Amino acid sequence: MPVKVSVVVPVYNPGAHMEECVASLLRQSLPPDAYEVIFVDDGSTDGTGERLDQLAAADPRVRVFHQENSGWSGKPRNVGIEAARGTYVMFVDNDDHLGDEALERMYAYGTAHDADVVVGKMAGRGRGVPVELFRRNRPRATVANAPLIDSLTPHKMFRRAFLDATGLRFPEGRRRLEDHVFVTEAFLRAGNVAVLSDYVCYYHVRRDDSSNAGFQRFDPGGYFKNLREALDVVERRTEPGPLRDRLFRRWLRVEMVERMRGRRLLDLPPDYRRELFARMHEVVVERFGPGVAAGLQPTQQVVAALIAADRYDAVEEFAVWEAGVALTALPGPVVWEDGVLRVGFTAEYTAAGAPMTFAADSAPTPLDGPPQDLAEAVAWVGADTVARFGETGADLLLRGRTDGARYFQPVQVTRERVPEGDGGRIRLVLRARATVDPAALAGAGLWDAVVRVKLGGWTRECRLGPAPVAGRPTPGAALTGGHMVLPYWTSPHACLALDVDRATRRVGLGALAPDDVTVTDGSLRVRLPLHVPDEGAEASLRLEAAGTGHDVPAALTPHGEGALLVAKLPLDRLRGSTWRPALGVPGPRLLPLPVALRVRAGGVRVVRTPGRGPLRRLARGARRRLRGTPLGRTAARLRARTRGR
Repeated sequence: MPVKVSVVVPVYNPGAHMEECVASLLRQSLPPDAYEVIFVDDGSTDGTGERLDQLAAADPRVRVFHQENSGWSGKPRNVGIEAARGTYVMFVDNDDHLGDEALERMYAYGTAHDADVVVGKMAGRGRGVPVELFRRNRPRATVANAPLIDSLTPHKMFRRAFLDATGLRFPEGRRRLEDHVFVTEAFLRAGNVAVLSDYVCYYHVRRDDSSNAGFQRFDPGGYFKNLREALDVVERRTEPGPLRDRLFRRWLRVEMVERMRGRRLLDLPPDYRRELFARMHEVVVERFGPGVAAGLQPTQQVVAALIAADRYDAVEEFAVWEAGVALTALPGPVVWEDGVLRVGFTAEYTAAGAPMTFAADSAPTPLDGPPQDLAEAVAWVGADTVARFGETGADLLLRGRTDGARYFQPVQVTRERVPEGDGGRIRLVLRARATVDPAALAGAGLWDAVVRVKLGGWTRECRLGPAPVAGRPTPGAALTGGHMVLPYWTSPHACLALDVDRATRRVGLGALAPDDVTVTDGSLRVRLPLHVPDEGAEASLRLEAAGTGHDVPAALTPHGEGALLVAKLPLDRLRGSTWRPALGVPGPRLLPLPVALRVRAGGVRVVRTPGRGPLRRLARGARRRLRGTPLGRTAARLRARTRGR
């Protein structure tokens, strides 16, 4: 079979951090003969070279190239491109890893849409990744119709023929931002770029010791020299005007303005802050016209204007004020409705721990030069924020507890200007209702509810909570959309989370009593504290006794505030034994019901199974403590004699 994908991994002294990367590459769902993995060892000195040679000797998919240290990832990636035999080339860093179906899905998506570049959804583990880009699938994306420019890391799939036709290769040597130069040119020259957003393809991982190359402090002079090379690509491939300004805005916003804001600036050593600022000022006055900063959000415009005016002290003062700005999101009703979870919440920004207020009657004006002082800057940001409030939205995302993957949920938003006191001030409050459809969930695990709001130049996220103790919503578990979903409030912070296909005792089946179970003419009916959609749900019932078992089809239908399970019992196969039933749920898992069915010739009797109440748990603990002591051995002999009678 022709090789579909060549995965290129530049490697330098990763140590044990490489193992998860290797494992993910070798368990890809793409057939083994349809892809290859090319490791390029850039002069490792920690035994990595020998480890890679062992991998290559054991697996025909793996190829290894060794070279003297080149100083950065550009040359190893170029070596990998030249060696690649696949239709597409995928770049992976040695401390990151792929989703198990990443290569198969990205290749299929790329070929289906004739893409020169395929961008797979990313999830960050301790690292920032694009969010808006992956809001939905984008089969035909460009830098004009999608935020592609926010994704300049090389962790994408590129058609090999496209790389050869354009001569596109990474800048080499000890340098920074080689990926910006490469990816920007690829985006601007590609016939099509396809963005796959419904599956997490790439996990961008921060090492426990933060030793990733991207986290090391850089030399500002060299960094911004390399940044100018990315700007050169934009100038070569675009005409002056709105598109070029929009693309330039990415580097002004991400590489300059955001580094000069809030805690991100204040946590740096003072001398380093000033050196960064000086280099940024040089680039801003050399390369960016007024149209670049004009498209930024209000707070970003203020910082950009101060950088251009060479006013570092004012930037630092503004950063101190911004460091006190935060997002709060409080839950409202959380209820199940016909198989979907409706999640209500309110969100607003706070400053110094109190709700942020704005002048109700202020008129927005264009920012004509840098503000004179902090008060003027804050007033201008406030006026512009109020004017744009009608466009502001809120998002609810579900974030995987283990992998960091995030998925947008549909949200309806109402904006409210709430008067605050008698001084003509208002609060800007967002009231929202999100819909979580279990059928669309990515899979089993724990998912945290995260609220995201863009307002006034701030893009903040926070957990949904805390929920008040009094009146806290308790929606219970649901069997719907092919999943068992339990909404719950975390402890101690009382934030909303979802347990998908994992919960057992917390589902609440342990509260069943024999009166909740009836058997009539061989038909078992059980009232369960579960939500099911209006059309009901299919289920199964497992009956076990004395080492044998039977699986019985069952149906769940809505019944009052819960569900009614109905199953036809095979009585002719059950007589003479006592059976313990368990509900079969997705996972697949069995959730025991706290009753037993005693099937005799005269009928079926429902009894409660012994539970582990407080006294039983206390007795078990006492026996454990006495085990091995003379008293414990005597008690054990007495129990044995009693069981033998």
